[in-house]
Amino acid sequence: MSDPRKKASQLEPTRKHNDWASIFEGSATPVGADLVNDRALMTKLKDAQFKVPRETRIFTVANQKGGVGKTTSAVNIAAALANGGLNILVIDADPQGNASTALGVEHASGTPSFYEVIMGKMPLVDVVAPAPEFDSLFVAPSTIDLSSAEIELVSEDRREYRLRDALDSALEEFASRGVQLHYVIIDCPPSLGLLTLNALVAAREVLIPIQTEYYALEGLTQLMKSIQSVQASLNQGVAISTILLTMFDKRTNLAQDVAAEVRSYFPDETLSVEIPRNIRISEAPSFHQTVITYDPRSSGAVAYMAAAFELAGRAQ
Repeated sequence: MSDPRKKASQLEPTRKHNDWASIFEGSATPVGADLVNDRALMTKLKDAQFKVPRETRIFTVANQKGGVGKTTSAVNIAAALANGGLNILVIDADPQGNASTALGVEHASGTPSFYEVIMGKMPLVDVVAPAPEFDSLFVAPSTIDLSSAEIELVSEDRREYRLRDALDSALEEFASRGVQLHYVIIDCPPSLGLLTLNALVAAREVLIPIQTEYYALEGLTQLMKSIQSVQASLNQGVAISTILLTMFDKRTNLAQDVAAEVRSYFPDETLSVEIPRNIRISEAPSFHQTVITYDPRSSGAVAYMAAAFELAGRAQ
């Protein structure tokens, strides 16, 4: 007669193996389910064809509330669009230069940069540098010199139109070289000063990242008033076209409630994709990369690729 204890011990490894197998199949835990969903979305996006716009789409990424993922969203959406085969120009209009860092372009003091452009000292095409990780992504970097531009511009003529004029010339110059820019993405400082005003006057669309946390909509009223003011007097063609929910943690009721509130205010503008809290997104800039190249299989990279694909598929 066989020993029941021996039989039980023989079965134990099999039970443990099955437990781990069920986890990786996504049937045992929410984490496993997320892994499966990310993998399925990656497979779908791998061969997806990004829609090519009929004319250059010019986005300003703005939110005067700091810490909402503004620059992170600007560079990762730009990288995802470039990864999808589109020609992208990123203009770093933030004196902190974080977008330039994330995209791996030189932006030490003295480097030809957006400061020279906004002050009318150099044309935009002369300061543009290629992003090393992408063949079709170009960057107008920002240096610390830009921090004085707000004061210097106060007494200048056409101070609100400096970026628009420079960008119009740049688009013509790129076209003459046989390069059709599909997207221009302007990263703004977290304020509503002259640099942000220039970006709103130059843009046709505004992308607003909103974190799914308490006070998410705080300050948004003032930004909307500024955009309406620009529409009324400086640029009738600009409009809020895209809302991107960032730092989303679907495990919490707070994130779900904030997302629902934002979608109730902006039902047509809010993308269906939320950007999750993900350590890879935070790590990437320290390696002078976006998460798209730093860890393309991470949940953050997959979410930004999906957001960019959805944005590209929407009408201007």
